[in-house]
Amino acid sequence: MNPEWFEHLRRKPDLPEVNFWAPSGRSFRALTAGEVFLFRLHAPYRVIAGGGVFVHADTLPCSLAWEAFGEANGAATLAQMRARIARYRRVAPEERTDFAIGCRILTQPFFLPEREWFEPPDWPPHFQGFKTYNTDDSVGLMLWEAAHARFLSQASHRQPGASDVPSAGWGGPILIRPRLGQGAFRIVVTDNYARRCAVTGERTLPALDAAHIRPYSDHGEHEPTNGLLLRRDIHSLFDRG
Repeated sequence: MNPEWFEHLRRKPDLPEVNFWAPSGRSFRALTAGEVFLFRLHAPYRVIAGGGVFVHADTLPCSLAWEAFGEANGAATLAQMRARIARYRRVAPEERTDFAIGCRILTQPFFLPEREWFEPPDWPPHFQGFKTYNTDDSVGLMLWEAAHARFLSQASHRQPGASDVPSAGWGGPILIRPRLGQGAFRIVVTDNYARRCAVTGERTLPALDAAHIRPYSDHGEHEPTNGLLLRRDIHSLFDRG
């Protein structure tokens, strides 16, 4: 995991969601929505330093990722985010392409204080990719219990409607009901409607909005079943009745 991304976000502990992005648009199928995603810092640290609840994976233009998540992309500005993508892709910083990036959207993120960082005992020393665990082995259970304690700490002062956190135990992957933020809501609804306006069929992503059927201001939740994908002018008319 990129230390710049981590350092930027751990100074913002109240974020409801984050976008763990990759500079390429490769698909991500390692987790199911509701499973725990942990952050492991690159060398020289090689430690687990935080995590969150996995919601959704997608390939998005970086401009749309910025519009949906802003600083929850782990950068202060879109220009800074683009510069990092260009560096990883080894292209000129002035490249104007709207890069397609791999987005792993997480809700309920947490960032461990440095004294609580730890290294999984079985992680290969120079491995930089993803590794999955199950709670039916001792390392997987240890990782779940570490994450579970953090979720319980968050749950002690959570907002109404927050997801339930299950107890730790042996067995298959433990799912948590993800509590979607505005950005995750937008991306999930966009994919649920196959990136087409429900009224006009428009497919130009920057022209589309995820609309709440029941307004958020009227206790409508950021739930996919409460969403419609609409062209922005149609969205404006919809909100006005």
